[in-house]
Amino acid sequence: METADVMGWVREYERAWRDQDVAAVERLFTEDALYLRGAYDEGLRGRAAIAEFWLDPTPFTMSAEPVAVAPPMAVVRVEVQYLGDDPHEFRDLWVMRFAADGRAEHFEEWAHWPGLEYAGPGAD
Repeated sequence: METADVMGWVREYERAWRDQDVAAVERLFTEDALYLRGAYDEGLRGRAAIAEFWLDPTPFTMSAEPVAVAPPMAVVRVEVQYLGDDPHEFRDLWVMRFAADGRAEHFEEWAHWPGLEYAGPGAD
């Protein structure tokens, strides 16, 4: 996976998410892919679990730029702004490992948002 391939995958992810195209999960992820929604998330294992999580009709805007591509790994910085009744935003790093066929076998989000504390509870 070169940078152009990674960003093509990200564009297809965004398109599928925006269109609520659950069938795209099969094209984007391997059968037993692990999808972590945060640094300490136990993760969703397999396309069926990812597809179930996928559906979210909240309108959003998204931008993405590559940070590092060292096949089979890639890191992309993503900014998402949810619109509508409860607007909020995230800045993410997506850490991905791709299988030889170009589908993600490991997808990990490191999300941050306005007001997120820099230190854990009890820190000075």
